[in-house]
Amino acid sequence: MSHYDVIIVGSGIAALTVASELCEKMNILIITKGKKQNSNSSLAQGGIAAAVQEDDHWKLHYEDTLYAGNFHNIENAVQVLVENGANTIYELSKSGMEFDVNENGEFLLGREGAHQKDRIIHAGGDATGQRLIKHLLKKINEKVTVLEHHMAFDIEVEYNRAIGVWVKSKDNKTKFYTGTHIILATGGCGALYEVTSNSPLVTGDGLAMAYRAGCHLVDMEFTQFHPTMLYVNGVCRGLISEAVRGEGAILIDENGRRIMEGVHPLLELAPRDVVARAIQYERLQGHEIYLDITKIQHFSKRFPTITKLCQDNGIHLEKGKIPVAPGMHFLMGGIETDLLGRTSVEQLYVVGEAACTGVHGANRLASNSLLEGLVFGKRLANHLKHLPSQTYHKPRKISIKQNTINFSLPTKDEIQKVMTSHVGITRSDEGLRKSINWFEQYINNSTFFNINVNYFTINEMERLNMVTVGWIIARAASERKESRGGHYRIDFPHESELWRQKRIRISSMEFIGVK
Repeated sequence: MSHYDVIIVGSGIAALTVASELCEKMNILIITKGKKQNSNSSLAQGGIAAAVQEDDHWKLHYEDTLYAGNFHNIENAVQVLVENGANTIYELSKSGMEFDVNENGEFLLGREGAHQKDRIIHAGGDATGQRLIKHLLKKINEKVTVLEHHMAFDIEVEYNRAIGVWVKSKDNKTKFYTGTHIILATGGCGALYEVTSNSPLVTGDGLAMAYRAGCHLVDMEFTQFHPTMLYVNGVCRGLISEAVRGEGAILIDENGRRIMEGVHPLLELAPRDVVARAIQYERLQGHEIYLDITKIQHFSKRFPTITKLCQDNGIHLEKGKIPVAPGMHFLMGGIETDLLGRTSVEQLYVVGEAACTGVHGANRLASNSLLEGLVFGKRLANHLKHLPSQTYHKPRKISIKQNTINFSLPTKDEIQKVMTSHVGITRSDEGLRKSINWFEQYINNSTFFNINVNYFTINEMERLNMVTVGWIIARAASERKESRGGHYRIDFPHESELWRQKRIRISSMEFIGVK
């Protein structure tokens, strides 16, 4: 048994922000399923949204965030996010993070969907996430213990206080680490779907662990599908950033018809849920959809990562068309926290996409995700810095739970098919009921809470987590009798004032319903 002041599960922007702020004063362990450089954050192409230019203001960014979130956002959380945007960028620059600038040293700013202003700060063209991860890893170099290729899969709780984390190595050996503070920064659950921009490692592990630990999960029905994944020969090969549309690309079908005309006043820069459904509708009518990039000058210089992605997949950019389709991108809901990352379980914190502060509402505004990890990661770190020192109390004897239940789990492909078919871009009561019944073949309270840590392999734990989170999303989607943001019901196609800002909470204790 090893003890740390802080245990962080995950290695994305939120995790590394916390670690970089605390590593001079605290003993920190980071646990990550893959390599520390290969988080979802490293895949982020667009940039960071922040009101840094003279004709912009955080209040405009605030308005755009509420509009994109279909006014389901918690407003004080949004204010905390956007008010801190400009200072976050300036502090990163001062610490050595190199953003793209013009010849006068001013930030080069892009525009993305639902933004009133050009306010997307980027680095390396379309390599912002990768550059940020590299920058933050330098700050924690040799100051933090990092366990790569290890899966954290259960949180040990005593008297509603998190005391440690159960971990498996890639050869399925079990380890246990105790920590004064346990932080989940595990991202979302994109791998629950057949088509996703996420890493295949993002199987909802933190969400499922928190559920088993007794936390509330909230707004889980709100899943954002990115409109433009590179789609080649029936397979999605990667993400085509919204910044491409911000620079002037338009969506057309195989005949050159602009598909967003008459759909939304903002055309290609409408909120993501609107654009994703429009593309999905056209594809279901038998059309092929493309991004027409002919109006973008110096495309390969502005978007080097996307250029290489297209070239690697046989797309000839000189023809000016990139084939696209929607894919699961971001979870607006998550583990319910306050604005300091605290959950309903003492000493257990959540930050980044795994957390739900209410900042994104029903649909995340483009490029608010990296900002969220940076802003709320620093807030959590500052909170922990100013807590009084705590004496380490050795936990009671840790005993491995005995699981005598013999049950099977579906394959990942089966889970992804159910989620895509019934809990995807569009939903219905019939489909949601089918998915709930299907998931409930495999889960019950014994499955959730009698986990023998030596019994399960990493692959089996991932599948159990996927079943758990899929079931929770389907339950929440079934309860919300309206369409709002990333949650679209064909049987309730309109927003309802009765549901505005009402939240569906699901906990391991009971299904609480609407509050």
